[in-house]
Amino acid sequence: MHPLFEYDHMEKVYIETYGCQMNFADSEVVASILQKAGYTMAESLDDADYCLINTCAIRDNAEQRVRHRVRELRARQVRDGRLRIGVLGCMAERLQNQLMAEEDNVSFVCGPDAYRRLPQVLAEVADGRQAAEVELSTTETYADIEPVRLGSNGISAYISIMRGCQNYCSYCVVPYTRGRERSRDPQTIVAEAQHLFDRGYREVTLLGQNVNSYRNTEAGFPELMDRVASIDPALRVRFATSHPKDLSDSLLEVMAAHPNICRCIHLPVQSGSNRMLKAMNRHYTIEWYLDRVDSIRRHLPDCSITTDVIAGFCGETLEDHQATLDLFRRVRYDYAFMFKYSQRDGTYAARHMADDIADAEKTRRLNEIINLQGQIALENNQLEVGRDYEVLVEGESHRSKEQLFGRNSQNKVLVFDRRDAVPGTYRQVHVDSCTAATLLGHLI
Repeated sequence: MHPLFEYDHMEKVYIETYGCQMNFADSEVVASILQKAGYTMAESLDDADYCLINTCAIRDNAEQRVRHRVRELRARQVRDGRLRIGVLGCMAERLQNQLMAEEDNVSFVCGPDAYRRLPQVLAEVADGRQAAEVELSTTETYADIEPVRLGSNGISAYISIMRGCQNYCSYCVVPYTRGRERSRDPQTIVAEAQHLFDRGYREVTLLGQNVNSYRNTEAGFPELMDRVASIDPALRVRFATSHPKDLSDSLLEVMAAHPNICRCIHLPVQSGSNRMLKAMNRHYTIEWYLDRVDSIRRHLPDCSITTDVIAGFCGETLEDHQATLDLFRRVRYDYAFMFKYSQRDGTYAARHMADDIADAEKTRRLNEIINLQGQIALENNQLEVGRDYEVLVEGESHRSKEQLFGRNSQNKVLVFDRRDAVPGTYRQVHVDSCTAATLLGHLI
């Protein structure tokens, strides 16, 4: 967190964010709304009158982290009675008043579509009342709000282009916590990207639960990508997340036509088994998925592909698990987010399917996937040794102030000696060696 504007007479708000990129983008919207209402963003929790915790509900572990944090803050509240805690986002929407009953030091909850009400909510809880704003919207996109770039490096920024999801994967709580899909007007998105570029930003990531299904009366997602990429060749454009059922050749053709659209596609598969995909209500088969992978390779031969996968979903057999391992060996992902299944109340799976895989077996299967992916990632990176890449320099390496890091178009991190490189500029880097996670090189 960092201070924005100082209003000595006004109260200060500290925001903590958990979960996905969308949550971080939402926190920037929240900061903008509160700043316009006269609140100041606190530099640290010690300076804050309010602590707003923006939450994720996708897995039980994410919610438990938030509950642990709320209970940690109780001691801080005992020492300083002025601190009030609010829970925002998906967990607030999912649990609503239940959360304030179970965590009695929480003053308010506010769902993802109710952030415009936050100034009034903070005023209510200042009087000692509790408040809950959790009504979902079919129209809210926050398109007119310029986000405050919290903790920004001044180089990369998120742009939320749509909200909600209506795929209703059987394991997923998102449609119930973020509502149905609705897309922003493309002009507002292009204008936000242009404004960021004019301020010196050199990379934007377009965000949505399923960006491929972005729809507006005048533009689909390929057309939107074309417009944003056309702002300037020096502006890198990324996007997340794609749903395999909606990944079109039209989008791949637009990507191929614009070198500044990054060569990295996140394509969550969740399972390598058609039987599991049907149970998950994913709306595609492995054959369709592999066709999309083949199309990516044809249109964008240098494109990296990353994924999400769930181990131990309801009824998953050893054969289903083996199919997932086989898929990893075939696609050879550059990176994967890998999790064991976590049942979420309210989802179709929780209502109608048995969570019948023992936790120890889920963990064993997950570790098998993790170990395989680690091996594949290392082998993929070893193929990069000796190559040259254009890198957008982002900042100092965590290990040494004498080194900088940046990412290439494929979203791989490169670390190299500082020399005369400056964050926010593009430099050519030669890859000398690697680990499974990082490419190591030198400036050309």
